[in-house]
Amino acid sequence: MALSTTSGSPQVTSFQKQIRNFLPTCGSVEEAAQKVKKSLEDIGVVLELDQIQALEKAAHLVEEGLKPIEVLQKHSILEPHKAWYMGTGVHSRHWPALRTYIADSKGWGEETAEKINETSDEVVSLLADPRQEKFQYRGLVVGYVQSGKTANMTAVIAKALDEGYNMVVVLAGLTNKLRQQTQRRMESDLVARYEDNWIKWTSSDDDGDFRMPANKSFAAPTPGLVQLCVLKKNVSPLNHFLKTIERTPAATLRQLRVLLIDDECDSASVNAASKELDMTAINERIRTIIKKLQAVTYVGYTATPFANVLINPYSDSGENLDDLYPRNFITALERPNGYFGAEQLFGRDPIDADDIRPDEEGLDMIREVPEDELPLLQPPSRNNKDEFHPQMTSSLQDAVIYFIAASAARLARGQSDKHMTMLVHTSVYTVLHDRVSALIKGWLELNAADLCNATGEVGDRLKSIWEAEASRLPDTITTENPVLFDELLPHIEAVLIAVETPVENGFSENRINYENGPKIYIVVGGTVLARGLTLEGLMVSYFLRTTSQYDTLLQMGRWFGYRHGYEDFPRIWMTMELRRSFRMLAAVEAEIRADISEYTRRNVTPMAFAVRIRSVPGMAITAANKMRHAQICDISYSGQHVQTIRFDRKSPNVIVSNWSAAAELLSSAERLAKSADHDQRLLYKNVPVSLVRRFLQGYQVHDSHRELSSNLLLKYVDEFSETLKFWNVGLFQPRGGQESEKKLGTAGRVRLINRAMIADDKADVADIKALMSRRDVIFDCSTALPHDREADWSGLKKWRQECLGLIPLLLLYAIDRNSKPKRDSKTRTNLEAAGDLIGFGIVFPGSEEGAGGYVSVRLEAPSGDELESLDEEVDERQEAGDVI
Repeated sequence: MALSTTSGSPQVTSFQKQIRNFLPTCGSVEEAAQKVKKSLEDIGVVLELDQIQALEKAAHLVEEGLKPIEVLQKHSILEPHKAWYMGTGVHSRHWPALRTYIADSKGWGEETAEKINETSDEVVSLLADPRQEKFQYRGLVVGYVQSGKTANMTAVIAKALDEGYNMVVVLAGLTNKLRQQTQRRMESDLVARYEDNWIKWTSSDDDGDFRMPANKSFAAPTPGLVQLCVLKKNVSPLNHFLKTIERTPAATLRQLRVLLIDDECDSASVNAASKELDMTAINERIRTIIKKLQAVTYVGYTATPFANVLINPYSDSGENLDDLYPRNFITALERPNGYFGAEQLFGRDPIDADDIRPDEEGLDMIREVPEDELPLLQPPSRNNKDEFHPQMTSSLQDAVIYFIAASAARLARGQSDKHMTMLVHTSVYTVLHDRVSALIKGWLELNAADLCNATGEVGDRLKSIWEAEASRLPDTITTENPVLFDELLPHIEAVLIAVETPVENGFSENRINYENGPKIYIVVGGTVLARGLTLEGLMVSYFLRTTSQYDTLLQMGRWFGYRHGYEDFPRIWMTMELRRSFRMLAAVEAEIRADISEYTRRNVTPMAFAVRIRSVPGMAITAANKMRHAQICDISYSGQHVQTIRFDRKSPNVIVSNWSAAAELLSSAERLAKSADHDQRLLYKNVPVSLVRRFLQGYQVHDSHRELSSNLLLKYVDEFSETLKFWNVGLFQPRGGQESEKKLGTAGRVRLINRAMIADDKADVADIKALMSRRDVIFDCSTALPHDREADWSGLKKWRQECLGLIPLLLLYAIDRNSKPKRDSKTRTNLEAAGDLIGFGIVFPGSEEGAGGYVSVRLEAPSGDELESLDEEVDERQEAGDVI
């Protein structure tokens, strides 16, 4: 018979896959193509002319793809080394097999497989060349929370094996659950492709962690054979592994080429000892293992690298310190397409602050847990936890009702073969997890009939919640059709029959298991849920757990990830305080990635890399014992633009004081400086720095603007007084703006800008997200920006400096007290201030490369509650056997 498929892209693509499958056992692409043809003929398929041409085309494309390539290390800071990795070759086995599995069996498609191919190429090129006799490399890969780091990791492993590495060691978290999850992933993605070519020293069984082999040694490497170990970061398995290395014959060790992957490497691996030459137990074992191996590349993977970049690669004496600092490379993975992350939730910096686009605002997916409900859900202290019984509060009911409705909506969309999960994370205390689980289960049983029939008070809430939520997101958020209430209602009963309420902690027995068919889970848990563990099909999170550490809080964001087919359904219930923390940390995380990108452009090596981490009031960057090398950076505003975005909107004293400070500045500038008429703008040139200093002294910046405190600004201005001797001072006034109620000094009544506030903020604090628009930085330029110049923030500031030289700009903004959202916004609300507000922006001259515009580390003392929670967490995990 003849193939029914005509020639063209689908046929060529199919032939490419078949050629790749045969390639590892063939000497050439041509031989693999002939095997494809013969395999078809063996089952009676006769190739017609157009199909023979498609096969030839496929062979040509495969041949082209196997040519040596130059891997561009465009996302990496690296210690230069000789280029050795030239891409997939004719005899590569593991990556071609994994690529086919990713594209076809997993259903991710060729586009995703190619993207993984590209990003993993860069990481592999940074590893040590396994053909060397000896090497000890250390590197760091920075991804995003729940972004598919493991897919990159398995691709890197596959390609490394194809190039000559013959042993893979994966350090997989602190808990057995995480170790088992990683073991299963390694086996399904890698081992299953060529099962006979692997020696597995660990398994996914409960007792499958590493133990010393019977012969007390690792196997002598043979061509094509790979050894795999997936270890929990716990002293016991690490000791067994170390002793096995020590008892392995020297001849065998010389042949081992080890790729050591440290998943979530900021957890437990970083040295947390109080002194430089002291080492915590896990850190010591990992460092000793690396030292004992003659040829090893250590690669840490994390989405929260705060602790890793604060390791000191030097001792106090200036000599190299043998720690886990990524001295050979640091690389940042690109944000994948379709990734649901911080930018989707919190938006990004707007181009025009006067007209913020919906895609810059972030999505309206976060719902409030009122502060007055917290005493009903959490005990007042550790001492009260045993007798405390949580209540099914109104917000928890809303979250559960919405999850039931959203699950039914996914069934209505034909997604019955998919997992659906809700996360409930209210407390670190494991005794409360079972109580919350039982509470939710009992409430569902009690209200099942009303939910199924949409009757009674609960049935009315089911309908009203769904219809209200359906109207709060833009139509563009999903490619699927909206699900009406009448369409999902028939599926409620099926959801209630299927839903389970497992508990995930160190003691629980009824735990999640996504292995045996689609599940509908309302998962209650604590620390186990906060790092590494993947919750499949996560749609709803009810989140009260607090922490004062950046890395811990970001890792708790299990809601980040991919939501294909249900992009419109995710919702998060949390307190407004937590929302503010997440929004600020999203900005901090973006700044770290920007620093890595900047150092990449400047060809800085990892040993000279000093990332700046902005401090957030009331929060620590990471655990104090991981920050013993951190220092407070000197503030430098060189080349920076800064702006006020948070205001005391209900404080008449602050509002009047700031208005008076601005009025005095403009009035003094009118008398002492030269006014300039640029397109009817109010602008004064060559204003003495003394007037600017007086304004900064009199203006009361909100406490959350630590980087804009008058002390820091004035210190910088004074330090560079010669450069900053004269300023340009302007007042931005929009065309058609409302006129102010009061005169602003000699400027009279001025036109006000409209800046609505973000809807979730405290009653007395207004966060407007952005005061300045990009083009405001060239407010004092009389020459228009050429069309061929970049119009981003950096490009505009460079153009301004070319036009005006090293002169700073202070720009005032009068904000309408009655500012309203310009469109039907779900994320903005009326400003309703006690008076018209004054904001300011400053554009500092100089090079951004010299700026250290953030206090990199300043720890706040942890609260008593935080210390109690930490003690309880450690105690319970020790008792559960999850940690040392």
